Amino acid sequence: MLVVDDAYVLCDGGTIVAVGRMRDLEPLDGDVEELDGRGLCAVPGLVDCHTHPAWGGDRVEEFSLRVAGASYEELHARGRGILSTIAATRRLDERALRARVERHARWMLEHGTTSWEGKSGYGLDREIELASLRAIRAAGGSPTWLGAHAVPPEFSDADAYLDFALRDVLPEAAKLAVAADVFLERGAFDAAQGRRYLHACAAAGLALRLHGDQFTEVGAIPLAVEVAARSVDHLEATGPGGIRTLASSDVVGVLLPASALFLGRRMPPARALVDAGAAIALATDFNPGSSFTTSLPLVASLGCTQLGLSPEEVLTAVTVNAAHVLGRSEVGLLASGYRADVVLLEAPDWRYLAYHLGGDIVRAVVAGGRLVHRR
Repeated sequence: MLVVDDAYVLCDGGTIVAVGRMRDLEPLDGDVEELDGRGLCAVPGLVDCHTHPAWGGDRVEEFSLRVAGASYEELHARGRGILSTIAATRRLDERALRARVERHARWMLEHGTTSWEGKSGYGLDREIELASLRAIRAAGGSPTWLGAHAVPPEFSDADAYLDFALRDVLPEAAKLAVAADVFLERGAFDAAQGRRYLHACAAAGLALRLHGDQFTEVGAIPLAVEVAARSVDHLEATGPGGIRTLASSDVVGVLLPASALFLGRRMPPARALVDAGAAIALATDFNPGSSFTTSLPLVASLGCTQLGLSPEEVLTAVTVNAAHVLGRSEVGLLASGYRADVVLLEAPDWRYLAYHLGGDIVRAVVAGGRLVHRR
């Protein structure tokens, strides 16, 4: 990783045209808008490649039950968890849903996130799923159709729900989303159902993602490799065999340590994955039930302190690697030709991104060459 002291980042419109030392910057012609970064550190705009921003209500009552001892699986079986958020989200009209997503996008921006993926999956009907994807797109996110998140209560089983989703929702969802995702887990969808869903989504032109190995290993990593998914996300329950399989593939493991912390689960085996040669990214998993945070700097801290990653590995995981998961080759680096997304940290060293646990260290955010946030 190259660190440049007393540096400049020169942008033309929405693109970086040069990066270097101030003493080497030649005089510039014409009007130049300068953002003074003396005493600050510049890092690439952060990329959050796994969020759930489109939902109604909250899960604060569930939070109280969980800290009193109820497990995530027990709450789901009692109609709480994802099912309670489905009910609350279905009560929103599209305007209210869009306002929710826009608010959550502002929260992300304040933490330095300039590119983000947003999943649907809290409507699980036609109307709200499509409205969620429209809201995510309108707020500047990369929409993912999480049409296989859970089985909504009006369907008798997962196969009956998939019949409906693939027939009645996928054709329009494929026009709005860039990717599709499935939750492969006991009580949600099994590998055969996940395969059916992902093959149909790929045929509709969508990139593929999986939630996998969050609580149990039920075949998510082999399926992700089989269908050439961009990523398999969570991996808290991944064992040695899964690590070897992922490391020998081109699938990225997206790790969500804030979710593991929030639920009191074991952390994903990040150090073993990296040492085995797997590519990893880190993300917030922002959602109302299991990871109520939009802070990638907090996730960076957890990456170092809980996952055993170095600050350099963490920065890569929340920038260029996360951008790769989203198919965004133009973001994630401070280099000529890349999109002008820059985060200025109020810190003497870029490693404060992870070092200052929960710190309010983002001074300013430039996205697409425009100053969009300043504290």
